[in-house]
Amino acid sequence: MNTQVNIKKLKENAIIPTYGTEFSAGADLYACMENTITIKPNQTEFIKTGIALEVPVGYAGLIYARSGLACKKGLAPANKVGVIDADYRGEIMVALHNHSDEAKTIEPGERIAQLVITPFITAVFNEVNELSDTVRGEGGFGSTGKK
Repeated sequence: MNTQVNIKKLKENAIIPTYGTEFSAGADLYACMENTITIKPNQTEFIKTGIALEVPVGYAGLIYARSGLACKKGLAPANKVGVIDADYRGEIMVALHNHSDEAKTIEPGERIAQLVITPFITAVFNEVNELSDTVRGEGGFGSTGKK
């Protein structure tokens, strides 16, 4: 399924997101800056992409970690999953957090995160006095794996 997403380069050296393979769910986002950025241990830096998106109404852009960057360098989005709403028109930035014990660098043009465009449901919250019963009930935080 293909959905058109309008994109605007805010800087000449910005790289349009790309998919690694034909069936990739996430498109790679690229760092857009003039110089290398160093992220100190347990610190977060905002990495600009140099692009803005027009996410279609009824969809959201979700920014996830790139598995290689997270596993090999210890760098992942600070907010775990970023959300780009359909009415946001500013520059896409990734708040990369360094989970490692060593300073790590991001090079201009490096792949820093992945973007998934996905439909979502807007809930209409209905306040009630009671919820329907289920077998699980109020069990949470690992309760389904216990016997």
